[in-house]
Amino acid sequence: MAVSLAFANLPFQFSNVKAVENPLCFGLAPTQLPFLCKERRRLSSSTRTIIVVQASSAPTIEDGSQNETDAIPTPKVIIDQDSDPDATVVEITFGDRLGALLDTMNALKNLGLNVVKANVFLDSSGKHNTFAITKSSTGRKVDDPELLEAIRLTIINNLLQYHPESSSQLAMGIAFGVEQPKQVDVDIATRIKVKDDGPDRSLFLVETADRPGLLLDLVKNITDINISVESGEFDTEGLLAKAKFHVSYKGKAISKPLQQVLGNSLRYFLRRPTTEEASF
Repeated sequence: MAVSLAFANLPFQFSNVKAVENPLCFGLAPTQLPFLCKERRRLSSSTRTIIVVQASSAPTIEDGSQNETDAIPTPKVIIDQDSDPDATVVEITFGDRLGALLDTMNALKNLGLNVVKANVFLDSSGKHNTFAITKSSTGRKVDDPELLEAIRLTIINNLLQYHPESSSQLAMGIAFGVEQPKQVDVDIATRIKVKDDGPDRSLFLVETADRPGLLLDLVKNITDINISVESGEFDTEGLLAKAKFHVSYKGKAISKPLQQVLGNSLRYFLRRPTTEEASF
């Protein structure tokens, strides 16, 4: 799946992201996703709120067609903050198996979002469902990285619910999928690159194994070394995640030594073992 972020035209920047101490709970069934439950914290305030994501009960397939004999396509989700100055654009692709995604739109509304426009187009990779969404409270595009990650996980959760065959292609399928996905070797999958993108910013590219909370963790690790994330794109394509962030340091492009620090910091973070995997 693919997720795109764009914050270039917003006053908001990821310069003060704080650590998320507890798992993010996006309204998914607690018996299914205990490791996803985290407390949601606004970046600009210490006030805490809980994101609740609920998918209405519905048939197994969400208005889509399915042929068991077909090869399972790679699910992709794109959250695009660049193409529309007034809205966050979400694009979902799963071959030609998706329908109108009415339950997904309802689940997004439960996050406090408005779907202001929807569109469908076809190409050789399948059917692409796109939604332009805004925050109900402000009528503006989403400017909160925690909420963007909630959007991503909500869409993936609905894919798993209505298209259970997608679990073999999604990292979240490990938790409650009908078919377990293959394990991705993080060392092999992880690629990081930083390059100049003009005098005032640099382009940071990363590809790695996907997991819940990855978008938020990447932003936090970048901003922990005082680098600002001005805009970006986050793609989840099956078991892999691909991020592209425009970043700067004090309003200027990142110097070569700082590029090295950023790359090493993210490489260490992404490749380090989890508590469960580590030996003591």
